Amino acid sequence: MGGLRWRLGVILCVLLGAGYYIYPPDERINLGLDLQGGIHLVLEVQSEKAVESKVERYYNELKSTLKTKDIRIRKISSKGRTLSIQIHRDNDRTRFLELMKEYPDFISTKVSGTPPLFIFKISDKNVEKIKEQAVEQALETIRNRIDQFGVREPTLQRQGERRIIIQLPGVDDPARAKALIGKTALLEFKMVDETQNVTQVVESGEIPEGFQLLYDMRRDRGTGRTMKGRPYLVRKESSLTGNSLTDARATIGDRFNEPYVSITFDGAGSDAFDRITSNNVGRRLAIVLDGVIHSAPTIQERISQGQAQITGSFTLEEASDLAITLRAGALPAPVDVLEERNVGPSLGSDSIRSGIISIITGFVLVLIFMAIYYKLSGMIAVLALLLNLVILSGALGLFGATLTLPGIAGIVLTVGMAVDANVLIFERIREELRLGKTVRSAIDSGFGKAFLTILDANVTTLIAALVLLQFGTGPIKGFAVTLSIGIVASMFTAIFCTRFVYDSILSSKDVRSLSI
Repeated sequence: MGGLRWRLGVILCVLLGAGYYIYPPDERINLGLDLQGGIHLVLEVQSEKAVESKVERYYNELKSTLKTKDIRIRKISSKGRTLSIQIHRDNDRTRFLELMKEYPDFISTKVSGTPPLFIFKISDKNVEKIKEQAVEQALETIRNRIDQFGVREPTLQRQGERRIIIQLPGVDDPARAKALIGKTALLEFKMVDETQNVTQVVESGEIPEGFQLLYDMRRDRGTGRTMKGRPYLVRKESSLTGNSLTDARATIGDRFNEPYVSITFDGAGSDAFDRITSNNVGRRLAIVLDGVIHSAPTIQERISQGQAQITGSFTLEEASDLAITLRAGALPAPVDVLEERNVGPSLGSDSIRSGIISIITGFVLVLIFMAIYYKLSGMIAVLALLLNLVILSGALGLFGATLTLPGIAGIVLTVGMAVDANVLIFERIREELRLGKTVRSAIDSGFGKAFLTILDANVTTLIAALVLLQFGTGPIKGFAVTLSIGIVASMFTAIFCTRFVYDSILSSKDVRSLSI
């Protein structure tokens, strides 16, 4: 009896634990995209742009360093992966080449003329490294944005060299989610040039060297549409970027009750912003996000608190999304949406209904077969199968696994496989009874002789399921999760639980025949 008590205790503990992690099911078990509805995106990172951006950063940094070290230059320009630098004095050659050793990403490809013109290019090895880092950083940045957006159990995974697969279950506004994910969010502060006639620059199309033509965006309050607004001639070089941000919050203005984004800089950013505002009082500073001017206020006074505001014709939702993207950081390169699929909640509900019907149908068919073919012993196997489904559901809740449509297929398969072990045991018991053994001896021999066969079959299937879990993607993983849990649960219920039922019956009375 002592052995029966501890086995009963184990079974009850497993049942209570499974019940705890099942209820309430909508909070414990996460539904995948195909069951809950949502959005499926395939993005491609324009990693070549990350290389060009890095060259541009080196270009700006080098211009400042050359000026600081008094190495005069006639010309410096960047294009694609290359930097072209012509020094003014030939006797600066040695100092210049020493300086370029601080930029190991570049290799010298050409030197010509007097004074010399140097052409530097990022090496192929470093190009591949920058591209790889761009995709990894894009993946991490998008993950941070989605986490702050509040999507439960999103799926993000890399595919190939430059692609990222994203699944967002339960998202009811795909356009907003896509805009939030795909926004580059490159924030720059640039000085506006008001000494030149912008209208003439626009008409001629001739933009002075060192400057760029950008536009602000205006919102039509009646239709809500955004349109290209006023042109600005701004310096190409950024005075400050969003890399110095520590926080960004959507706020409602006190005077006009309009949303804006309040941003805070770190120590270095605060010092830079203090210097910019103190040296340019009375001039306009453009706040540029992804090449679009959101506002270009006139600097009224020095700002030393390290805080600024991004204003514009925002709705509160747009201001909140902008704050999220700024907090999560800018993407290292733009991304293109290659594929977009929206799954409606009604389709997800139909899938759940069909899945439940298939599980119940499979369970009922197994019940009928086992009851007819194995009689009372078959009903014990069906009871074990029911326990198997409870444990499987509890395990999904315990591990926070996401249930998908292929996952439901794994459950249906488990329903069929779970009684496999009992069929092997029952056939062994029948053989022992035909040899004239007693009921207890037949049961002992049946469980003992079938155990290794059951173990081998389940372990090989479990190995295959774990391989699918490790190397599969999306739907395949969903199938592998439920199949793996179902195999482990069926080993417990078919061997441990059914044996407990038989031992309980045999210990309570003298059984001379077995309904099997």
